[in-house]
Amino acid sequence: MLESYLVGVAVLFGAALGSFGNVVIYRVPLGMSVVSPPSACPQCHHRIAARHNVPVLGWLVLRGRCAHCSTRISPRYPIVEATVGVLFGLVVVAYGLSWTTLLLLIAAWAAVVLAAIDIDVQRLPVVVVWPWGLATAVVVLASAATSGQWDPALRALIGSAALWAFYGLAHLLYRRGMGRGDVRLAGVIGGVLGFMGWGPLVVGGFAAFVWGLVGAIMPMIRARSVSGVRIPFGPWMLLGAATGIVIGAPVASWYTQQVLGL
Repeated sequence: MLESYLVGVAVLFGAALGSFGNVVIYRVPLGMSVVSPPSACPQCHHRIAARHNVPVLGWLVLRGRCAHCSTRISPRYPIVEATVGVLFGLVVVAYGLSWTTLLLLIAAWAAVVLAAIDIDVQRLPVVVVWPWGLATAVVVLASAATSGQWDPALRALIGSAALWAFYGLAHLLYRRGMGRGDVRLAGVIGGVLGFMGWGPLVVGGFAAFVWGLVGAIMPMIRARSVSGVRIPFGPWMLLGAATGIVIGAPVASWYTQQVLGL
């Protein structure tokens, strides 16, 4: 009963943070403050009523349109809110109440926000990436200090340095295809994956390029070109990280036993 209650709270809290995430997604690329002014319709500038700001339900009640001018409201707003809410619930189901849960809740919110921004403007803003990295470092150190187990923290440091260095080298060799934002994001992702384990780190790092290739195939076919296609890589890095977290450990175990025979 208590577990179901905690999952429900996590889903609702995640949806609420997803609503704030929508503000970040819209305002940060424009250089606007995320705390003021209050949310308003970008067309008629009427302030959005509190009852219409309820995650997901507010959009449904309004039928996807502004209450004042009937301007269409993108369905991405409830999608972001629902996605963050579901991810929060899944993390709590999988890890209960732990430092790992806190680490992954932060990662889930930041990943959704950064993926949406990168899709929109092909940028990974420092004002989102660096706070995520700082929060990750704080949680990792707090986990080590309270448990006395420093191996996960050491793995996180190695993972962060390894992915940052790899992406940094890729940026130096191919600046058009690998931006500095990708390099910064790689450092944070490496820290999260390293904390989770060697398997998640290796599989998550590799999976980013597999997903990136899959995501690039259709645009390349449409453009009938390879060199002229530009795709945001951040979402695929984040999807790769999620892949590493979910199946990294069993995949790495299978590979070392069945393929390497170790």
